[in-house]
Amino acid sequence: MTISTEDLLNSIMESFDRIDYIKTADIPNIDLYMDQVTTFMDHRLKSTTRQETDKILTKTMINNYAKNDLLPPPVKKKYSKEHLLVLIFIYYFKGFLSISDIQELLQPITDRFFQKEDGLTLSDIYEEVFQMEGKEIQALKKDVARHFEQAQKSFTDADEESRDFLQQFYFICMLSFDVYVKKLLIEKLIDEMRSSRQSAEESEKEEKKNKK
Repeated sequence: MTISTEDLLNSIMESFDRIDYIKTADIPNIDLYMDQVTTFMDHRLKSTTRQETDKILTKTMINNYAKNDLLPPPVKKKYSKEHLLVLIFIYYFKGFLSISDIQELLQPITDRFFQKEDGLTLSDIYEEVFQMEGKEIQALKKDVARHFEQAQKSFTDADEESRDFLQQFYFICMLSFDVYVKKLLIEKLIDEMRSSRQSAEESEKEEKKNKK
């Protein structure tokens, strides 16, 4: 299979169609023990792994998330539906963000909305974020198709064997550049969030100091 065939593009588009997310209605309304959490996550997100043997989340990962304040601690060794929502966010973020960046991003969410019973809840936030999936996938498919067409037009003067490889390389570079730029943007936004939080904390400390 080479980049000059439509089979490759069709395969990529089919992989987009298989992308799905865990809906809040799919998450048990009862608290779960650690083994039940890892089993649930493995079952529902297995299609996102690269290798068959890859693990979605392990006990060690989850314990480390709690130790690093990414995840609120379990209650009597049990994890609620909201714990699972936070774990899903962490799972998607950990592929391209550092632990400290994920903490900066999620802590305001868990501080304000974890186990909140009235008004906007963590479930509401989760559904609002993930419901855009369908529209975004269609937009991504168009963008990938555009990059694919650009790649097919590259290195036309190369010999056939080299051309196939170079066009694949071009295609990967185009996709990688998009990821690189978006990652820079995400990190900049998180840095601004961190700076704003630190400024607010310093102002609060100064205000308390002046009142003494």
